[in-house]
Amino acid sequence: FADPDNFSPADPLTTPPHIKPEWYFLFAYAILRSIPNKLGGVLALASSLLVLILMPYLHTSKQRALTFRPTTQALFWLFVANILIL
Repeated sequence: FADPDNFSPADPLTTPPHIKPEWYFLFAYAILRSIPNKLGGVLALASSLLVLILMPYLHTSKQRALTFRPTTQALFWLFVANILIL
């Protein structure tokens, strides 16, 4: 009980030094920390994972160009924008 770390005040803007996320969780950690609302962060994280999961399934055409498939084209540019933002 005499350990001073147990009595440090909580600061939601800084990560405690003992929490070091692994590299494969950094995108999720960045999304969750960038949105102050908990529900908004969870929804943003879920939607980013949904985009990553749905990308292969939306490519069902034998045609390889994105010119005539606006849904796939929009999701592709959403994916590119997500990568650039992160």
